Amino acid sequence: MNVLVGAGAAGRRAGCAVVLAGVLAACAPQGGDDAKATAGTSAPAAPAVRSGGSLGAKGSACELPVAFDIAEKWSAEAVDAPLHQGPVTLACEIDAKPAGSIGFLRVWTGRPGDDSARSVLEAFLAAEDGVSKERYRAFTTGGLSGTEVEYLARNEMLDETKQERALAVTTPQGPVVLHLGGLDTGEHRSMVPAYELARQTLHTG
Repeated sequence: MNVLVGAGAAGRRAGCAVVLAGVLAACAPQGGDDAKATAGTSAPAAPAVRSGGSLGAKGSACELPVAFDIAEKWSAEAVDAPLHQGPVTLACEIDAKPAGSIGFLRVWTGRPGDDSARSVLEAFLAAEDGVSKERYRAFTTGGLSGTEVEYLARNEMLDETKQERALAVTTPQGPVVLHLGGLDTGEHRSMVPAYELARQTLHTG
């Protein structure tokens, strides 16, 4: 303090600046550039969902080239009427209504070929009207390599866009697409944990 008093106003200002700098340094977050890079980038993990059993194997509600777990209370049913979208045909619908949500996790299958999972998924979306803001990424699970996409789809009935997502893998029996829609974005988000369960447990049947 003696130094600050003897130095006059200029000395006091300089001393205050030093003290203020020390306080700001002590309060600043540690980690440098790494702290800046990670700030605000983490998202909360999707809530866990219990498995209601496996689907896809022989004797299950839907026999498929792959198998995966479905969420508890969701109801699966094979689809007989042919409904095509791009290179795949609807094979199974897994209904979320018994679990309290409005929407389906749908499984589409195709014929064997040389197309990659990415090209199958791109063709699947190209056959749907009103698709925008697609974000693709690769993933691996259960010995399978695939491609996943999140996007916006136009809901003409509600006159709004809503979030949807899908994934594709290829197998010796042909490509498989899992698609999660929903009545609207809120319903879609409520069903994402069931979709994540299917993706994380996906393997060849």
